[in-house]
Amino acid sequence: MKTGIFLSYKGLGANLLHLSYCHEIAKKFGPVSLITLNPKLNEILKDDPNFNEVIYLNKFHKKITDIFHLSKFLRTLNLKNFFIFYPSLRYLLSSKIAGIENIYHYPLFKKKSLHLVKTAKIFTEKSLGIKECPTETKIFINDEKIKDLKKNDLKKVILGIGSSGPTTKWGYKNYSALIRKLNNIRRTYFYLLCGSNESEDAQKIIQEVGKETCESLSNKSISEVKHYIAQSKIYIGNDSFGHHISCQLGKPSFIILLDTPRAYSDYSVNQKRIIPPGIDLDNITHDSRLDPNTISVDKVLDKVKEFI
Repeated sequence: MKTGIFLSYKGLGANLLHLSYCHEIAKKFGPVSLITLNPKLNEILKDDPNFNEVIYLNKFHKKITDIFHLSKFLRTLNLKNFFIFYPSLRYLLSSKIAGIENIYHYPLFKKKSLHLVKTAKIFTEKSLGIKECPTETKIFINDEKIKDLKKNDLKKVILGIGSSGPTTKWGYKNYSALIRKLNNIRRTYFYLLCGSNESEDAQKIIQEVGKETCESLSNKSISEVKHYIAQSKIYIGNDSFGHHISCQLGKPSFIILLDTPRAYSDYSVNQKRIIPPGIDLDNITHDSRLDPNTISVDKVLDKVKEFI
């Protein structure tokens, strides 16, 4: 009989900030089966011995009528223990109908006040009967793959120029200016982390600062990006999945927050926030839409230069 975990989150970052709790469960029960709503999570966790399998669930999680479809699917997994990191009555009923013996779930009907980190920590501690569950962990890396990427002896920096939406981006002109100023301090090589739909911004930066200074990762897979991050010294950038990887690889991770709630950068000692002047961190939400130009290049430079 197996142990399963359900992370009902589509965002890669939201899944990764739950990684420590998954590891704690695996520590007690052995390698687990992880169910997620994100299709890319498996690429990051493929080297992690704490997981038997990572299952992408692209159906059975939206409608009331999906309760029976989901229960039938869960029954095929032959689970004895099941941890549901979400306040969902549908998931709870599906688990019960599937005949899972031990079901642990968030308190129902409390989605509105859900703090991703605090709620997950309390839930894990209570479910496992432990005290002071860590909020961060280690992402596993195949060191041989890092060696294959080394192209020069310069210090490497990940610049997270991409993001899940336009309101969370600092802007390519700011990153170009930051590259120039950092290279005035120390010659450095920059990896431009962004999606394939954001490659135009990466190319604009390359045109401004030169291809000998940086390269785009827009055509790389998530599993490849993980290894580029692993060989870099620090992360600087927008709130994106990259900083959730870098901080759990022990890298100083400077996150420019414009409309991301603090919970997403509230769990690792390696997370270092940069916010607009005069703004209360607790008041930043997904709807804040703060002006990216209120965070100056010099402000970011002052924060990161001692880590270069």
